Amino acid sequence: MATKLKRMTPSARSGMLTYGLVILAYAVLEGLLSGGLLSSSMKGLLVPICAYVVMAISLNLTVGVMGELSLGHAGFMSVGAYTAVIAAAAMQNTVTSGPVRLALAMAVGGVFAGLVSLIVVVPVLRLRGDYLAIVTLAFGEIIKNIINCLYVGLDETGLHMSMKDAASLNMAADGKMLLQGPMGAVGIQKLSGLTAGFLLIMVALVVVLNFVNSRAGRAVMALRDNRIAAESVGISPTRYKMMAFVTSAVLAGFAGGLYAMNFSSILAKKFDFNTSILILVFVVLGGMGNICGSIIAAAALTVLPELLREFADYRMLVYAVVLILVMLFTNNPACKAVFARLTGRSGKEAA
Repeated sequence: MATKLKRMTPSARSGMLTYGLVILAYAVLEGLLSGGLLSSSMKGLLVPICAYVVMAISLNLTVGVMGELSLGHAGFMSVGAYTAVIAAAAMQNTVTSGPVRLALAMAVGGVFAGLVSLIVVVPVLRLRGDYLAIVTLAFGEIIKNIINCLYVGLDETGLHMSMKDAASLNMAADGKMLLQGPMGAVGIQKLSGLTAGFLLIMVALVVVLNFVNSRAGRAVMALRDNRIAAESVGISPTRYKMMAFVTSAVLAGFAGGLYAMNFSSILAKKFDFNTSILILVFVVLGGMGNICGSIIAAAALTVLPELLREFADYRMLVYAVVLILVMLFTNNPACKAVFARLTGRSGKEAA
């Protein structure tokens, strides 16, 4: 076994480590759940952790692999969340199996997030650096405000939609409200669970790791490292960056569907600018382009506020101090060398 690992390329070893870490974490959590060793608050965090892990993996594709700063990733998550809620409600009578309905609803959320990203990607990819960050930030806020004005209901005749108020939907007496403007999505049937979250993480890992190690992934990284040189050998910036951006958005839509189906109601403000920044912190803290690091950072920083709850008023102060200390620690050259040996990357890649 050790000989086979030595023969693997650094990227293959890093991928095996990442898959192994996720599978081990799932096995441990399932054991703790079956043994009743997790508190109710920690149980409630399991699905959000899985959703944030997928978000961190997908954003790392844009920020770490493509090298572009995006501050509107929560917008794609919100599109996936709300379309998944509507799709799950619409399929409630035709698809009786909860897991199948959850999978189909998340797929619908991912597809819609991808379609929205196609609208955004054309002007976005003409920009770089701070300008790109500002445009994606504006997109996220636009999506949040549109959802705040959206009313959607469901009755025996189908879906009804309005941007005015609930009365203008003209639903039948037995109709059900799905989106209530500023009140968000209500009456959601909880379908998500740890197993669904684990499977979605594995799907995200397969998609992202295979993309990174593919010809398209190498083209994206070439554009990130030296755009002029990449274009001189025939690499199309628009084509390959669009592939990475849309793939990232689709995975964010899946994560949004998983996240929304874990609550009975959900507000649009949950997917605001602060959520986009939080996901970006996961990526930066775990390491740009380091998928395994993003997974660890997303899980740790989601659990950390709950573990610090005993500090009451000083909880977020301690949280900020821990973030600063971790960033200082991970940017230490000696620590980078240790991480490089563990993940099988070269010292240059770790830096």
